[in-house]
Amino acid sequence: MTETVVLPGNPAPRRRGTFFVPLLVFPFLAYNLIVFLFFGGNPANWAFGMFALPMPSGMPWAITAGDFLLVVGIILLFFEVLKSTNTARSSIVEHMLSMLVFVAFLVEFLLVGAASSSVFFLLMVMSLIDVVAGFTVSITSASRDVSMT
Repeated sequence: MTETVVLPGNPAPRRRGTFFVPLLVFPFLAYNLIVFLFFGGNPANWAFGMFALPMPSGMPWAITAGDFLLVVGIILLFFEVLKSTNTARSSIVEHMLSMLVFVAFLVEFLLVGAASSSVFFLLMVMSLIDVVAGFTVSITSASRDVSMT
């Protein structure tokens, strides 16, 4: 009686992928540029109204500079979560850089007076969500790549 053992061939090569800088670094830089260059280091100026849109109810919907930056951050967070589904080798470096962006947010929030605003705090929370979601998605997709039979 003979048994045939089939060994799996070489696994599919991992995609090299292109490297992208963490996208939430852009709201981080935009916040700092705007608050120091245009607002003189005063975070209260994020409540400055940019424009107002008339609503069918008759009341205007006022958009502040902080609201606009938060919307940009949410859109970039969406693309960061999409990027985290990539299983290329460069994704590990991207996750590490996302962690560094979060640490930069946290340190600045704790130590710099101009960062003591709700806008900066919510951008920092988005950065935290990016880090946690990135590692969670990577671990989940990596567990699907490993099959035990």
